[in-house]
Amino acid sequence: MAESSIDLRSDTVTRPTPGMRAAMSAAEVGDDVFGEDPTVNRLQERLAHLLGKDAALFVPSGTMSNQICVKIHTQPGDELLCEANCHIYNFEAGGPAVLSGVTCRTLEGDYGVLDVSQLDDKVRPVNDHLVRTRLVCLENTHNRGGGRVYPLEKLQAISGWAHGQGLAVHLDGARLWNAVVATGIPAAEWARHCDSVSVCFSKGLGAPVGSAVVGSAEMIETARRNRKLFGGGMRQAGIIAAGALHAVRHHIDRLADDHRNARELADGLAGCSRLQLDPEQVETNIVFAAVPEGEDARGLVGEMADAGVLCADLSPRTIRFVTHLDAGEEAVSAAVERLRPLLR
Repeated sequence: MAESSIDLRSDTVTRPTPGMRAAMSAAEVGDDVFGEDPTVNRLQERLAHLLGKDAALFVPSGTMSNQICVKIHTQPGDELLCEANCHIYNFEAGGPAVLSGVTCRTLEGDYGVLDVSQLDDKVRPVNDHLVRTRLVCLENTHNRGGGRVYPLEKLQAISGWAHGQGLAVHLDGARLWNAVVATGIPAAEWARHCDSVSVCFSKGLGAPVGSAVVGSAEMIETARRNRKLFGGGMRQAGIIAAGALHAVRHHIDRLADDHRNARELADGLAGCSRLQLDPEQVETNIVFAAVPEGEDARGLVGEMADAGVLCADLSPRTIRFVTHLDAGEEAVSAAVERLRPLLR
């Protein structure tokens, strides 16, 4: 990777800001396994307040936060319902099966978004031969849906249906902060329809490490045990929690800059013959583009890297660009300038 490359592969490539580094350096710490790290405790209290839940638990990664919740809501041999391109099913190394003994029943969404009508007949009847349907998992914003915000009315409808069927609802909110900024709907309004929510600090918020689970006090007690089981118990974790706490305090509102820059990137690349994209589909900080027949996404990504712009090929026909804290307006303008001659 060239030193001058503009990195648009993911919002996980951000590095701590000077203010974040200072907060981490000055963090007050204790043993979090004993519940004695004051910085972790402050972060957890703030998250519970922001999302309108009883309690929260700081964990090392978004994958762990999601898998902790799958285990909380299910028993081995159960089934969860999820969208076919969601992170829990595609990018967590088979965690539901390996860690919880749970199978995934997938449904094709519209840019990752399901309609409640798709779920109507998906609960298995009580029968000794069948798995038990126990959980619905949703993702907001939806990564493979191009950063699509889950419409609140659809989330409400699915949640109401699920609870009426005796099912739990988990929200993978790794980029929930983006949905909050894009819509103006508070995090607590999204969260109140779900039994558990996971949120991430190391994507758009720019922290180096960490995610969290929020839910009822009883659920978080079980989550703490599952975190230990999965190897996520941490000692003086306040050093990294301080980065997350700084991000929550200072980096949520600035996500609007990432959204604006993503739209500028899409506008700048629209009309290029070697990429097919619609700027109107860009809702947050992710830009998806298709490559036309005769092109290979991986090869084109390599050409763009040689031109000094890094992005990701998600399939033989799909390329993803992600704007973030370390790729601002100037970087996006430079990326367009570098890529347009290549993509014409």
